[in-house]
Amino acid sequence: MLFLRKCVNDWGYSSIVMIINRIVLVVSLQIIAVLGFSQDMDTLKLPSPQLTGGKPLMDLLRERKTTRAFSTKELSMQELSNLLWAGAGISRPESGKRTAPSANNWQEVEIYVSLKSGVYRYDALQNSLIPVLAEDIRSKTGQQDFVGGAPVNLIYVADYSKMTNRPEAMKFFYSGTDTGFISENIYLYCASAGLATVVRGMVNREELKTVLKLSPEKNVVFAQTVGYPAE
Repeated sequence: MLFLRKCVNDWGYSSIVMIINRIVLVVSLQIIAVLGFSQDMDTLKLPSPQLTGGKPLMDLLRERKTTRAFSTKELSMQELSNLLWAGAGISRPESGKRTAPSANNWQEVEIYVSLKSGVYRYDALQNSLIPVLAEDIRSKTGQQDFVGGAPVNLIYVADYSKMTNRPEAMKFFYSGTDTGFISENIYLYCASAGLATVVRGMVNREELKTVLKLSPEKNVVFAQTVGYPAE
């Protein structure tokens, strides 16, 4: 208190207020930078996924394939909603369980969606895209040439904090396995919807973790490109 009184006496009340306002502004800008999203980005509420129709399972298993040539045509919000629900949407609302299994029902794998407009995190409970980064980082989601032009790159991120009482090696193993379940769901949906996809391990994980400003307990597992086939 004595220090504050001395500052007021020496500098004046208006000067102290101006200094405090500047400190608040600097801290606020730093918080925005750390969070990594722009005030111009809004949460995107996805349309309800279409849960009927599609091809028979045996046809999908026969037709699913990896593709590395994509059109630049963007997916509609309905297509994106269907795709994400197929990957890891909530299929049993009463229990919150998903279309893809996870060890101990940890549900530790998050899907980050990299679009031309920026990066979002899929919120399965709200069926929404939560803004993460107001920047087109598609070219940074992999080392292949096609990733920068494809309309959608999914980034699978494992939250190790949800995987309680397990050694790091086991967390690595389980999160990779659980990501595989999700990516295969994406493959099957793409086969049904006439979309192209490829799951990718050639990812600079540490660089992408830095770009996304992930917390220490979150780790990039794989990425998956989705789009219309190149003509």
